[in-house]
Amino acid sequence: MEQIVELVWSLLNDALFSAIPAVGFAMVFNVPKRFLSYCALAGAIGHSSRTLLLHVGLPIEWATFAAAAFVGLITIGFAKRHLAPPLMYAVAAIIPMIPGTYAFNTVIALVQLTAQSEISPELTSQVISNGLKTVFILGALSVGLAMPSLIYFRSRPVI
Repeated sequence: MEQIVELVWSLLNDALFSAIPAVGFAMVFNVPKRFLSYCALAGAIGHSSRTLLLHVGLPIEWATFAAAAFVGLITIGFAKRHLAPPLMYAVAAIIPMIPGTYAFNTVIALVQLTAQSEISPELTSQVISNGLKTVFILGALSVGLAMPSLIYFRSRPVI
């Protein structure tokens, strides 16, 4: 029981601190003031769902894909309700899931690798693993966010 309470507190903490950058980037993208709370809600739900999936044991790439698809579904609902484009909510909502740490570690290892006179296998491994993880997470974000819209706004049947 204590682990469940701890997980819920962790998810609420994660939701709060991922809603803040979602609102910040929504303001940068000139989202109207009345829609900022929906951007915050979508960002909080998306990042918290990714955290929950990571806690369950899913790899970060698949957890990001599922969370981005969930954000895509949520923002389609917001868009229908407010007659606004779904991307107005979605782009700001997925910003907290951008893999900044992996990209930073890739660039730092790359700079260290170029500063050395000989090639280090450890740094090369860091560059490759962090770089691939960054690329796959960004791909999961883009495909996961686009997929619900592609299916929902389809003019022909899927089958």
